[in-house]
Amino acid sequence: METDAVDGPGARARGGPLRPFRRLVDGRPGDSGTRIARRARLLVTVATGLANLGGALVVLLFTIVVPDPAGEVSERLHTINYVVFTAYVIAAVPVGLLLGERFFRRVRRLVERHGAPGRHERSLLLYAPLRLMSVHLTLWGIGTVGWVLINLPFSTVLAVKYGLTSLLGGLTTCTVVYLLAERLLRRAVTTALAAGMPRRTGLPGVVARSVLAWALGTAVPILGLVVLALGSFLIAEVTLRDFAVAVLALGGTALVVGLGVTYGAARAIADPVESVRLGLARVERGDLDVEVPVYDATEVGLLQAGFNHMAAGLREHARLQDLFGRQVGEDVARVALERGIDLGGELRQVAVVFVDIIGSTRLAADRPPTEVVKLLNDFFAVVVATIGEHGGWINKFEGDAALAVFGAPLDLDGTARRALAASRELAERLRREVPALRAAVGVSAGEAVAGHIGAEERFEYTVIGDPVNEAARLTDLAKGTEARVLAAGSLIEEAAVDEAGREEAARWRLGEEVTLRGRTRPTRLASPR
Repeated sequence: METDAVDGPGARARGGPLRPFRRLVDGRPGDSGTRIARRARLLVTVATGLANLGGALVVLLFTIVVPDPAGEVSERLHTINYVVFTAYVIAAVPVGLLLGERFFRRVRRLVERHGAPGRHERSLLLYAPLRLMSVHLTLWGIGTVGWVLINLPFSTVLAVKYGLTSLLGGLTTCTVVYLLAERLLRRAVTTALAAGMPRRTGLPGVVARSVLAWALGTAVPILGLVVLALGSFLIAEVTLRDFAVAVLALGGTALVVGLGVTYGAARAIADPVESVRLGLARVERGDLDVEVPVYDATEVGLLQAGFNHMAAGLREHARLQDLFGRQVGEDVARVALERGIDLGGELRQVAVVFVDIIGSTRLAADRPPTEVVKLLNDFFAVVVATIGEHGGWINKFEGDAALAVFGAPLDLDGTARRALAASRELAERLRREVPALRAAVGVSAGEAVAGHIGAEERFEYTVIGDPVNEAARLTDLAKGTEARVLAAGSLIEEAAVDEAGREEAARWRLGEEVTLRGRTRPTRLASPR
């Protein structure tokens, strides 16, 4: 069964401010794998390059505004540090982009392939943001160690200052790279996870992302302030002006970076929850052909996959319920689902309509089987439609005959009136719409047992009692009449109780009394006027 995917992150029911950004990042629903891979590669390359350049500028700013714990440092050493730092950034950024491009070659081949990805290939895509982050973390680590080694011969505390500044800046930058890569690769990951969810991945989930956002948005800047305060007390005297400038720089950076990191982590959790919410809204409206994209393999991805399994189960349940209703009747299926099934029955006042084809044996002998089947289907289509329009349901098909019931398993007002009107209209429609067949109709009413008959392994809902036998005998008798419709006279009296029933009863005329085959009491016959 084909399903409609619910819109992903940032989508709104009737559009919204984030939809252009989402279209830019994820593309259009019908994009090919090549376009998806090309867009992801370009966006990730640009985003990671800008993140690293921004992180490098922030680290450089901190080295300038944070007071030197060693006191006065020569201009020559400052110049050497700036030159080394700038040269490393100029060399490291292209290297990082080159390594990322090499990594994306495998991702591109995976996204562009038409077959379902295997376990190893899914793992490659799922761990792509972490691996990309590890590449940049390695470059930041090399730069940090090198910077420390250059300054260590001149001043240990100065080397510690530059090392901590570069380390904290690198951790924050690499985390931003991870969040950006995870979001920009979401379309490709969604395509890979459509084939199946891995049981366990070890990827950072909701708790890890929340703690990471707190650590980078709150803990790192506060740690920097604590280190600055301790350094001013224990190592060197720092003027109030220098301390205030450093606090403003750290605080401003914490506000900006903390907001970005927290928002990215929050959107990574909110987007899949929003997609599930939209999916539940569609299920609540009765639309079961819905499926949400699975964004990752963490708890939120498992939530989306669980929703898809639930929707698939609901579709299967609805399909089985529909088939069950077609087999036994909608009312019987509804009662069975609501109350359960017990063998046995209950006494009910019902009206019964029995319709049988005249000369069915000869019909099967004179025509090909395919033509006979088509005629029978046309015949039963009229029977089902007519009986249903008057509130009854088909209890069973018996080869060339059908038994319709009014008043079971659910109560129905005016069962006699409905059965009389249905039988009269049925005879007219059969003559008009299926002229190749001739059929007779019998109608009766009375007390019968309605319930599930059979064994625990196989049973059916049916109606057993004198009205069923009487309707079948009236059908046999009606085959020899011109109208081909006969009803028990007791129905006319029962229908005439209310105004609507009197109008229907006026359309019938009572005839003679006869004792039908297999019965001991006489039956007053009634036929349409």
